[in-house]
Amino acid sequence: MKGALAAMERNDYQTANSIFRNLIDSGLPLPEEMPYYFSETLFKLGQFDNSQNFLNKYLELTGFTGQNYEYAVRLKEKLKEPIAQILACEQCDRRGYRYERCTVCQGNKQTEQDCSYCKAKGVVGCSRCGASGMIKKMNVFNIVEFFECERCAGKGRLSCPSCSGTGKEISGCKTCDGSGKTPSTALCNHEKHVHADPAKK
Repeated sequence: MKGALAAMERNDYQTANSIFRNLIDSGLPLPEEMPYYFSETLFKLGQFDNSQNFLNKYLELTGFTGQNYEYAVRLKEKLKEPIAQILACEQCDRRGYRYERCTVCQGNKQTEQDCSYCKAKGVVGCSRCGASGMIKKMNVFNIVEFFECERCAGKGRLSCPSCSGTGKEISGCKTCDGSGKTPSTALCNHEKHVHADPAKK
């Protein structure tokens, strides 16, 4: 952890962040004060939600006895405003990462795909005549007679009831859970993004 603390001393929080993450990934026992220092690093990098998580973990583990308890209390107070901004912002998720338009549904919240009921054929076999187009009946003389199926007009098939014959079905986008947006890796500045007007260029 000395390397991370040295990086923090020279305000190189990106390096400190990498060192802390490597420590976590190593699976080795972590120093008791490490969650506080990592929380401070994340705060400096603008990762406020993650900073709050590690700060809460530090206070949970050390209580009032932690070496950095007073600093932790101050940091918790400083986190209140940015966390409130994240929760109030419609442009980002609860972690503070900006939403971007879903690349699968292009923000439409729905996607079109082949109909799963008719396998994109647009038609299904008539269940009344067994897809033969004919109905077999026994007359009063026990003679088998065949009649054109009234349900499918002798065609043996019907328009798919699921896709209405289009072979396609519309459903909520599974990538974005029907929201039309997905979190990006960019931290949000809580300002509404305005697309440039190509006509003004």
